[in-house]
Amino acid sequence: MHKFLRSIGFSNLTDEDQVEILLRRAVNEKYRTRFIAAPGDKVIEQYQLQVAPSVGIAVVGTRDSDGTFRRDYYFPYMRSYDGTLTEEGSIERHAEHETFAGVLDDYRAGITLIFYVTNSLELREITKMNMPVSARQAFLSGLATEGKILLPVEKSEEDTETIRRRQTEERKLYEAARQGDQDAIDTLTETDMEIMDMVQKRIETEDLYTLVESTFMPTGVECDMYAIVGEILAVRTKQNVYSHENIVDLKLNCNDCVFHVCINEKDLLGEPAVGRRFKGKIWMQGELEVVEDPQDDAEM
Repeated sequence: MHKFLRSIGFSNLTDEDQVEILLRRAVNEKYRTRFIAAPGDKVIEQYQLQVAPSVGIAVVGTRDSDGTFRRDYYFPYMRSYDGTLTEEGSIERHAEHETFAGVLDDYRAGITLIFYVTNSLELREITKMNMPVSARQAFLSGLATEGKILLPVEKSEEDTETIRRRQTEERKLYEAARQGDQDAIDTLTETDMEIMDMVQKRIETEDLYTLVESTFMPTGVECDMYAIVGEILAVRTKQNVYSHENIVDLKLNCNDCVFHVCINEKDLLGEPAVGRRFKGKIWMQGELEVVEDPQDDAEM
């Protein structure tokens, strides 16, 4: 049974038989279907069972020529409509299933961001056509099984403007460093050392989460799991129509990267509000939007 079914409002499921009822309903109701042809007169199909607005379970399987549907895998999802633009995106196929991991080599998160691609069938169809494509943006979301609300860091308007200026300068430096500019690399190294020295002095008298406003760190052995602290930009409570459990949809800004996090209301400690912060571990997923690569067209 998928661990993150709890995140979308199914905390009371105890065995696979209960999950099977939901998966059969997804296939029978045929909501948001997608089909692609497969070898041997087979068709790969994806169905979605919506349990709340933009939240549900996706089921992927193969239908034989005799009409028999065989499920390959399923996963809970939450759709996001806030895109993260990227010029450094790519996909990598998973080993077990023909699913994909999205990779964003983006300075905003401060790391190479890896996430589970929820529109794998679309990408399989594109790759099968041998189309030269590049990533344009990703619509990211995270599912959490536990989390807590932290108070915000007090900031003046002057502090906010200073942070915004510093972030702009850092973006320019990161971009220059990626292009091999040694001066930019040296500047970033010196800045990191200065920040580390400042943190070591302040940590003696201040709380850790006063110093660290937001964070985005890989956690565990799975590459798409992250420990995060992010500022809440918007809060929306949804209800699972099957279990009647409440789901909290948090729009977060984490290291200047905006995405949504879905968590069962039972698993959230504290009262979420705009301006406060969310701390927890998430399974990062999202849809990757790709476009035809203009560079390949130019070469042709």
